[in-house]
Amino acid sequence: MRFNELKLDPRIQQSIDKAGFTEATEIQQRAIPVVLSGTDLMASAQTGTGKTAAFVLPALQRILRPSKKPGNGPRVLVLTPTRELAMQVNQNIRQLSRFSKVSTGSIIGGMAYGPQLRMLRGRLDLLVATPGRLLDHMEQGKVDYSRLEILVLDEADRMLDMGFIDAVKDIAAATPKERQTLLFSATLEGPVLKIANQLLKKPESIALAATNQRHKSIQQHMHHADSKAHKQKLLEHHLESGHLFKSLVFTATKRGAEQLAKVLRGKNLKSGALHGDMSQNKRRQTVENLRKGRIDTLVATDVAARGLDIKDISHVINYDLPTVAEDYIHRIGRTGRASATGCAISLVGPADWKKLSQIEKMIGQKVKREVVDGLEPSSGEPSTAAKPKRNAKPRRKFSKGAKSASTRKPGSWRKAQSGSKQSKSARIRKAA
Repeated sequence: MRFNELKLDPRIQQSIDKAGFTEATEIQQRAIPVVLSGTDLMASAQTGTGKTAAFVLPALQRILRPSKKPGNGPRVLVLTPTRELAMQVNQNIRQLSRFSKVSTGSIIGGMAYGPQLRMLRGRLDLLVATPGRLLDHMEQGKVDYSRLEILVLDEADRMLDMGFIDAVKDIAAATPKERQTLLFSATLEGPVLKIANQLLKKPESIALAATNQRHKSIQQHMHHADSKAHKQKLLEHHLESGHLFKSLVFTATKRGAEQLAKVLRGKNLKSGALHGDMSQNKRRQTVENLRKGRIDTLVATDVAARGLDIKDISHVINYDLPTVAEDYIHRIGRTGRASATGCAISLVGPADWKKLSQIEKMIGQKVKREVVDGLEPSSGEPSTAAKPKRNAKPRRKFSKGAKSASTRKPGSWRKAQSGSKQSKSARIRKAA
């Protein structure tokens, strides 16, 4: 389906044409008509499927109609799990509203309160926010939801994993009951389905193809590494092979990302780190360096990489396997976009076999084993590695902070002004 068949406002269509988009993706074809009808929606869609435009375009269509309610508060609120994703959503909004007089803003951590307070006092059509910082402003009575028409929960599964379940409930409770609610998630099961049932009213449900079908264009294989030094040599082999155009390397920790990028630079490999301890400006510059080809390898943590939209990543390398199997899908979805082919390489150390087994169960297939000449492992694969089960559900793991956050009662942010020593949003940030 072409975008002009969706009969969007001419100003929106002009922005779409300017951006060079012609064909709507599957999630856009299926979700946009539902959202335009005013019906609540829950949809499973991975990174790279075009899900952001699936809610931004109909939200802009709504905003271009005059509001029936007085006030300056936002008409659309988009909640995201991380500031990186919030920034990416804002970038997409600006791109798709360049010919529309739409006022947008973001409320995210790591930025000064003053400009955010001034923005909230002015007229605002579309607000993108992370739950923790938004609750800060709500506790001070600075957020006006009287005009709110649409609430979007983007990557809801990640928000729940990071301990934001009560924050999401509190924010939703403060918005008008007659709002339209849209929920997007990698999966529609377990805690995600539970909160969808609590917050959405008679929603339409959209589920894209199964994980292993969505990633047919991505070659997935792994190398058995005996040690950290062996893993390092395998990584260097791939980066020096000349087969990689742009690569995204994932590590488990911020410190690990910084150290690995430093080691690679010492090997004359153009690389940069991306993690949460970096300033906003430094992160923007690092991502821009990758886009412009100043570096060709980005070493990142899962949280810092959320929301990245770099279309020509040729390889994703799991230097450290993710603890949560679903993060593997988020990671490899950074390559093989827009009908292009991609490659995902996992370096599996002695302590990683259980993680690999969980990943294989979730994707319903065995990750291809490969050996590099001269870098063969000295030991074989442990016999405890389980065989994948097709359509098996992943066993979700939650951090201690996230688990404790999920047991707290919603509504506690309203009590923070009456003597609470530690605000709800402060606890949420600590959990995340």
